[in-house]
Amino acid sequence: MKAAVEAREPKARAASLARVGDDLTKHITSEEEVFYPAVKAKRTEDILLESLEEHLSLKRLLADLLTMDPAADTWEPKFKVLKEQTEHHHEEEEENLFPRVRKALDASQLEALGQQMLALQQKLQRGGDPREAVVEQTDEAAPLK
Repeated sequence: MKAAVEAREPKARAASLARVGDDLTKHITSEEEVFYPAVKAKRTEDILLESLEEHLSLKRLLADLLTMDPAADTWEPKFKVLKEQTEHHHEEEEENLFPRVRKALDASQLEALGQQMLALQQKLQRGGDPREAVVEQTDEAAPLK
């Protein structure tokens, strides 16, 4: 994300956003489709619902950035907000969700979950530009499956 914030040329900004957008989209999608459903029954529903709302906010910011001119005066501030919210989301998961999940699942379950998430992320990347799907996912938070 640092490269996108520091980029001054519109083409460099767009290229950095594409990389960040794809990585963020793969991460969010794998959490929503694999990780959250797997840990929902482990006394984490309150945290998961908040996380899904944070995902919605991240998707909206990313969708805005994808449709903006990288030369616009508001591009950099909006990207900084995306970066800050992504960092906040990560910190909350590290502090609140992951400790509960580590207590609820054994090492083999965690490994299997990680492999499923990685497989989905790779599938999304092979399918093209994962970030483009975000534009259609900004009406409401994803359901907790």
